Amino acid sequence: MARAQVIAQWLDALLRTSEIPDYPGALNGLQLTSRKEILRLACAVDFSTYTVREAARVAADMLLVHHGMFWGGARPLTGAVYEQLAALIGSDIAVYSSHLPLDLHPEVGNNVLLARQLGIEPSGGFARFKTVDVGVSGISDVSTSTLVDRARAFARGLGGDVVATPFLPDRRTLRWGICTGAGAGSDTIREALESGIDTMIVGEGPHYTAVQARDVGIVIVYAGHYATETLGVRALARRTAEEFGLEAQFLDAPTGL
Repeated sequence: MARAQVIAQWLDALLRTSEIPDYPGALNGLQLTSRKEILRLACAVDFSTYTVREAARVAADMLLVHHGMFWGGARPLTGAVYEQLAALIGSDIAVYSSHLPLDLHPEVGNNVLLARQLGIEPSGGFARFKTVDVGVSGISDVSTSTLVDRARAFARGLGGDVVATPFLPDRRTLRWGICTGAGAGSDTIREALESGIDTMIVGEGPHYTAVQARDVGIVIVYAGHYATETLGVRALARRTAEEFGLEAQFLDAPTGL
């Protein structure tokens, strides 16, 4: 067991939090402290009223999330925001959030773990953001339909499903790129074309990405924002629990998206 600040410092070092650029509102790191020793850790993809209530219900002392308290920007402390904060402070639950530092981590990151979940091994980066590659890429020789089937089985196990842009039954994936969450966009499609990537595996993307992908001959596998980002928080919670002798529990809150 340890104090929230000590665990947060260890997490910051592991994830290289101060070195990784991120989107406004991510505010990676310890977002809410507590006064007590941490004995039980809960983790979830999203900070929400539901996950806060679940963390309190299972008597967690710290909540580890991928999308944190300030994802929507600064908001008045009224309504649901007030209720969340009141529940956290009332139960003295700390909150730690990690977005891109967790996505791109080489051991507990969402992208590397999704690749291995699908039976493919990363050998490079993908989805460049400022100074870092958020996603991973690799070389393979696997049936695209087999890859889609693996992704579908994974997503359905987490309350989601898979949509893939059209491809011929005998198509094979020779070079792939993965970017979990909102990984499909004009930038990643352009990068895929420049890198010779023929198959992209993402969480989600706008409608136009499916149109663009078909136009340029790339297959995009949309495996669900939620499902593709469950792996990192679970792995990070396990690693943290082992380091500090804590109990850890995953709070499943699927959105179907």
